[in-house]
Amino acid sequence: MPDCPVHPPLLAWYASHARDLPWRRRDASAWHVLVSEMMLQQTPVARVLPVYDAWVARWPTPGALAGDRPGEAVRRWGRLGYPRRALRLHEAAKVIDTLHGGEVPRDPFALRSLPGVGDYTAAAVLAFAYRRRVAVLDTNVRRVLGRVQRGVALPPPTVTTMERSFAEESLPDDPEAAAVWSVAVMELGALVCTARAPACPRCPVASSCAWRAAGRPRPLDPRTKAQAYAGSDRQCRGRILQAVRDADAPLTEPTLAVTWEDTAQRHRALASLLADGLVVQVGDGLFDLP
Repeated sequence: MPDCPVHPPLLAWYASHARDLPWRRRDASAWHVLVSEMMLQQTPVARVLPVYDAWVARWPTPGALAGDRPGEAVRRWGRLGYPRRALRLHEAAKVIDTLHGGEVPRDPFALRSLPGVGDYTAAAVLAFAYRRRVAVLDTNVRRVLGRVQRGVALPPPTVTTMERSFAEESLPDDPEAAAVWSVAVMELGALVCTARAPACPRCPVASSCAWRAAGRPRPLDPRTKAQAYAGSDRQCRGRILQAVRDADAPLTEPTLAVTWEDTAQRHRALASLLADGLVVQVGDGLFDLP
């Protein structure tokens, strides 16, 4: 779609408004892109940046991470949340190191076969690291394209065939331009065309936006509220994992008791951490990182 009217204004906007993020720089490797994409899942950029910098400084290659303990990956993940991502990234590093010669694979099937890598992450690595012409459909991209192309306020819960088709048709023909276009749409969704407070007067493609032309109609489907974090099993898990992560030696279950008052909930959370492999039992009543 070389003559798409939204290409030139959006690419010009991105050239002057893009954030300087380390994984977007030309010297960023495919490993750096993969690490950033795993960290950015459901996590804001501001929280990811310091952890990312420390991570790639310690483990600049998949082989470096593969040679370290998985527990160190969990420890260095810090408070990013959803720490199973750290284990998946460690597992992916081992596969990359042993099966792909230490290089993040360029083949889409091989990428999607890595632990923790789904369709979106594979597409992001192909586009942003290897400059391939593929549609990268994260929440921001889906929201922007849904508004501009189809006039819908918010995308459906899961990617549809129609969405993917529209996104692929919207890509510039040149692979390098397509890669830049994909990250430009993503940046527009993050900074301007946000979910709750879109800044249409500052949008470079407002004149071509079907949603704005339709009067910015509200979403047709009500969004379910997220479960409260305070008092939840997830918060309890986080407290226990933080205690184990910050300790210099394995902790006993009585020591862990100070992390959470509700005994039944604490036992349930500890059992789930053990089942997920984020905590291991290393002795009679002793718990440590893997």
